Amino acid sequence: MDTHPTSASRRRFLSLGAASALACARLAAQTSQRIEAGPPAFVDRKRGIHPFRQLGTGTRPHIFLISADMMSPDHWLPGRSVGQQMDLPAMRSLFADSTFFTNAFTTSPLCAPARAALLTGRHTYLLANNERAHDGFEISLRAGDVIFPEYLKAAGYKTKHCGKGHLGAQKYFDAFDENADGWDRWDPPILVDEGYVDHLRRLRVRPQRYAREIFGLQQDRASHGNSLGGWIEQDNGEPFPLEAQYSHYLAHRAISKLDSALQGASGSSPVYLQLDFFDPHQPFSIPEGFQKREAELRRALRLPGSYAAVRARDWAPSPDEPLVYDRYRRYWGLYQAKTVEDYRVAHALQLEIVDRALGRFLDALKQRGLYDDSLIVFTSDHGEMNGRRAMVDKGVYLHPEVLRVPLAVKMPKSAGIKPGVVDHAVSHLDIAPTVLSEVGVQPEERLDGQPLQPLLRDAADAGRKWLFECGWHVGANFACGMQGRMQNGDRYLYSYNIASTVDELYDLRDEDPVNLAKSPDHQPIRKQMVGQLGAFLEKDPRWLAWWSSYRIDHYHTMGRPQGDMQLKGAK
Repeated sequence: MDTHPTSASRRRFLSLGAASALACARLAAQTSQRIEAGPPAFVDRKRGIHPFRQLGTGTRPHIFLISADMMSPDHWLPGRSVGQQMDLPAMRSLFADSTFFTNAFTTSPLCAPARAALLTGRHTYLLANNERAHDGFEISLRAGDVIFPEYLKAAGYKTKHCGKGHLGAQKYFDAFDENADGWDRWDPPILVDEGYVDHLRRLRVRPQRYAREIFGLQQDRASHGNSLGGWIEQDNGEPFPLEAQYSHYLAHRAISKLDSALQGASGSSPVYLQLDFFDPHQPFSIPEGFQKREAELRRALRLPGSYAAVRARDWAPSPDEPLVYDRYRRYWGLYQAKTVEDYRVAHALQLEIVDRALGRFLDALKQRGLYDDSLIVFTSDHGEMNGRRAMVDKGVYLHPEVLRVPLAVKMPKSAGIKPGVVDHAVSHLDIAPTVLSEVGVQPEERLDGQPLQPLLRDAADAGRKWLFECGWHVGANFACGMQGRMQNGDRYLYSYNIASTVDELYDLRDEDPVNLAKSPDHQPIRKQMVGQLGAFLEKDPRWLAWWSSYRIDHYHTMGRPQGDMQLKGAK
């Protein structure tokens, strides 16, 4: 049930260097300027590629896309007990000013594929991150692809970016400029980022080291395995200050880039700035000043029930799960309950650190008179298991906790849209068309998402459909899936694992969901979801890779396929 624009549940959830005055005044006035309709334009004018039209129905607000990396639904989804313990004033203030989507999803639970879909507005062919992909896999967006900031740049926006990229460098150069710093790796370059190293020098802070470090264990259950980060200090043992932590450096860098865009010859142009935090992704880096919050969280947080179930069977594989889950459990090695307790506390603290950095950036917008009339989008690239099933992080499996993402859309005040909470299902694919629609940019190439503006205005759910996909990370598990809403309003996630006899069906209302695919009571729902996914795969040639095996494995559920299955002449 929608609770737009306000509801009691929403109220419970939400309880949870300046530019010149002349430049700010000029740019604040720019937010209400209308785009005049014109002839077809191109992202690349010389080659005449990626055509688009500028419509007269758009405005030119400043636009800020802010992402965190790997946020657990525990920390933001209404009703979660963990979230009620979190101290997130900046996020909650932004959410209170926004339309907040409680059923938003990434299309893939890995960094690079998730970011590719978000920025292109299209289902992505990337199914792996570059550090683990097999030789020959696509790991970066192709030169012929276009990401939506490129359209904004071609339409006259001054585009800036800082933070994590992980999609290859070229698209960031195309969309921003030669000073784009979307670093192409999964972890932050704290030792080699020259800007950050210089930032530490100016603060007279030495590089970080771990004062307390969280480790998983290898399969012998004794030897240290993966480092998950932890609490940091300077390498001389002195406290590491918050303002020197990497997320806070990125906020500082973003404010500096914003001021550069607001000044000089470019001052008449609206600004698009994209700030991609790495945190709260592990390895954690918790600086000085969070001792009290750590003690409070340790008293409040409890282990998930599914972690206790794994311990009870002594890490034996479960017949109700694809084998990939067992592989990830052995990879993370969370054999000790204390490790999971430490991780959950550190993960919550790391998001609170991001919140402080976010607050600093939002305060800078307000100080420059830009906040009210800007379009601000906040999300994360994917979710996080946060100890469920004795797993953390994410992976190549389609579990609700790694697919859910927060999504807040704060429209310009001039748009006249009241803040609220919406439970319609949406995805990252919808962000590009939403931003482009608001500024009157209409690409002539395909976008797979839909503008969110009708939902912001309390329109009925249009039954949006998209495909979840994953491929290669800690081993291979090629899987696709879909979420669906039943007639009674209940939502389910169904996933098909191509190399496993175990499919998955989850009730999206459950906080620690179990696989219902074999439940006798849920067979009608499973059959309905199997049919919906099959119909989606069959109608689009992009999904023949899935459809070829899907109709074989679901022959007795979907019925006899029509004609020859060899796809003669298919292209």
